[in-house]
Amino acid sequence: MFRFDQLIRRDMIVRDVKQRYPETIPVFENLHYRAVCDDCDIETVARKNGLNVRDVVDALNGAAFGPETDTGEHATNQ
Repeated sequence: MFRFDQLIRRDMIVRDVKQRYPETIPVFENLHYRAVCDDCDIETVARKNGLNVRDVVDALNGAAFGPETDTGEHATNQ
């Protein structure tokens, strides 16, 4: 079980996310994040690539914590 303070957020640095959650690396690769962008935050790179930031963060959290991770407004901390 995860805690909400462990979720991946839009302001996190790509390199930090890859190191802390290696299972997210294929997601970054599928979204065509380049290694040169590893020192940028997720939101900046998503916008530069024309991606919806929320979709990117949801995909990363799904990879790190499983597909049932609810990061939306109705998520509960159990």
